[in-house]
Amino acid sequence: MKAMPTFAADHRPGPIGIFDSGYGGLTILEKIRELLPQYDYLYLGDNARTPYGSRSFEVVYEFTREAVLRLFSMGCRLVILACNTASAKALRSIQQLDLPCVAPDRRVLGVIRPTAEAVGSLTRTREVGILATTGTIQSCSYTLEIQKLYPDIAVFGEPCPLWVPLVENRECDSPGADYFVEKYVSRLMRQAPDIDTVILGCTHYPLLLDKIRRYLPKEVTIVAQGELVAASLKDYLSRHPEMESRCERGGECTFYTTESPEKFSTMATLFLQQEVSVSRLILE
Repeated sequence: MKAMPTFAADHRPGPIGIFDSGYGGLTILEKIRELLPQYDYLYLGDNARTPYGSRSFEVVYEFTREAVLRLFSMGCRLVILACNTASAKALRSIQQLDLPCVAPDRRVLGVIRPTAEAVGSLTRTREVGILATTGTIQSCSYTLEIQKLYPDIAVFGEPCPLWVPLVENRECDSPGADYFVEKYVSRLMRQAPDIDTVILGCTHYPLLLDKIRRYLPKEVTIVAQGELVAASLKDYLSRHPEMESRCERGGECTFYTTESPEKFSTMATLFLQQEVSVSRLILE
């Protein structure tokens, strides 16, 4: 692992960084910008090294750390890991090991905690399901976070390894998508038929929401993360005025990818329903 740069205290305002291993974080960015349009944002997708879901904890941590440090170097004082795998496998290490040494006045937040906080008021049966990538399920991060907050809630996870490829290959409306959505949803519900709340633990999955809803029982509440993360960020900034004052206000959003800008721009229209201008950068 390369030597870490250090970042001196700097109270000048900068954009809020949004990081994802690919495109799914755009669903988080969209909801954040809807709720908090006044700030500047810098989105970075590590598309050249996606997917993260099947990679080891060590590799996800290394990749995520590189991205966070690059966003810091580009002026971000606050970074949101809009990626469940990065939040599950890297966030705690970055917060506890890296920030105190290299950037003690900067902050990195994830998407799992805000989601876990919400389920306590949603579930009546106290049985909650998680549909996520293999890496997120294996990390047990949702189980640990939810049971830390609500020890009486039982959590059941089902990995959905083919859902991200379906989304990224624009197969959301295909018969194959129906087959694999029904397959994984049925597996989850067979684990615990009384599940009444299901978390979509991957930022790609909202694009499959209509099909997921079709195959879940009607009484099950589906929790998508975008609005929850946006509300949590708004609350965080209101409670930390010293950080809020360092978030640049201009309503601008800049996009970067580690792969092809043309491909990213094409995929972004799928997630954001609009064209975006994007630049390429290389993480080191």
